[in-house]
Amino acid sequence: MKERIRLPKLIDKIVSAEEAASWFKDGMVVGMSGFGRASDAKEIPLALVERAKKEPFQLDVYTGASLGPEVDHYMVEAGIIRKRGPYQAEKLMRNSINEGITLYTDMHLSHNAELVRNGIIGPIDFAIIEASAITEDGLIIPTNSVGNTPIYAQYADKILIELNTTQPDLEGIHDIYVPEKAGKGRRQPIPIVDPADRIGELGIRVDVDKIAGIVHSELRDAPALIIEPDEETQVMANHLIEFLREEVASGRVDELPVIQSGVGTVANAVLNGFLESDLTDLELYSEVLQDAVFDLIDAGKIKIASGTSITLSERYCDKVYNNIEKYADKLVLRPQEISNHPEVIRRLGLVCINTALEADIYGNVNSTHVFGTQIMNGIGGSGDYARNARIGIFVTKSSAKAGSVSSIVPMVSHVDHTEHDVDVIITEQGVADLRGMAPKERVKAIIDNCAHPNFKDKLWDYYNRAVEETNNAQTPHILEEAFSWHIEYKNAKKKVKA
Repeated sequence: MKERIRLPKLIDKIVSAEEAASWFKDGMVVGMSGFGRASDAKEIPLALVERAKKEPFQLDVYTGASLGPEVDHYMVEAGIIRKRGPYQAEKLMRNSINEGITLYTDMHLSHNAELVRNGIIGPIDFAIIEASAITEDGLIIPTNSVGNTPIYAQYADKILIELNTTQPDLEGIHDIYVPEKAGKGRRQPIPIVDPADRIGELGIRVDVDKIAGIVHSELRDAPALIIEPDEETQVMANHLIEFLREEVASGRVDELPVIQSGVGTVANAVLNGFLESDLTDLELYSEVLQDAVFDLIDAGKIKIASGTSITLSERYCDKVYNNIEKYADKLVLRPQEISNHPEVIRRLGLVCINTALEADIYGNVNSTHVFGTQIMNGIGGSGDYARNARIGIFVTKSSAKAGSVSSIVPMVSHVDHTEHDVDVIITEQGVADLRGMAPKERVKAIIDNCAHPNFKDKLWDYYNRAVEETNNAQTPHILEEAFSWHIEYKNAKKKVKA
């Protein structure tokens, strides 16, 4: 601990997790480090859970994105979390939200810091930050994610640090740049013109007098839940790579653009498809750097990978963190308001690849809600990237639930990404390039190229009748049937349960 705390006056701040947990009061607002199960606080949340068994209390908890079970499972199980934001991905937390027990604020991940900066979220009573070291001048060196940690540290009344000695000292891979509060709504440009640019500091600069306690941690991150690529995801990857090749060959892009790949199994598998391609010198400006990124670095295909979090499966944790020097010069970790910032995304001309739950025949995408009512995880950063991308791509398998449900539907039950922000849809069936198309042109591209063969005739039947009933309207729909596919599946589930 003393080797990691290089500012001597902070040695006296070392406390137990139990003592730190005793300082929290009912109704407090807490900002926690962590993004995609990476570098989340663990010791203090677990101590809060033990305290709640004797003394019930509730907190509003904001993070970077999803966390491990120490927060999103155990804390919600203990009834501690009154309100959660801006993203979650844990089953018990999801159930608590969908049962109306826990309030949930779903938001674009680039917006979260601005809401704190403008006082919409807060005042923040405590920021709990996992760190790998504290420098001689008081910089907090994060572990393997940055997320919203800098803004929580800046605006919190008090800071608690969990110094995790199981993590390597990651000093040097972070680039901490925090925009100033805008006067009259104006601020200076963010000077990133290349994914490798570094514009900030090596750690998080704080008022060290706000550091109330430092807790020793030896708890490792919960591993990412990534499923190995299957035949269908490999086919999707091949479609994506061929699409990018055609973009270069056609002259629409001079060289392979900078890539963003969203979180999750499908996105990771699609990115993994680059391993088998002849594409090299890949540049990533993304959010979460998953397993596939490190396979690509090993294969000599990555020039630079910029993100806000390194989120790895159990198999990859030791491989990467025990050899971090092998990867360090290829990595940059930034605050999520920078990794996801519309200004930077637009300037770099990103090709953005994100995952859909379902898409409709006009290109609207639902990435968050089942049946339009039950939240899955949240919109995350997909909206930040899709709206500002050079090319916004959404990937999904053409069917779900063992082929019983079509992922291409007449009308999505919840719209996260309107047709205006969706340039390309890819399934294992093929690619629908929707750029420049009118709604009726999109219908043909999506049904013919992306729908599962078992559902194509049914989709065409719906559309053709909609054209007739609306007198060939701009966007034909039969409102009485638009959600009939969802209702049919929901009723079938009820029959099975009965």
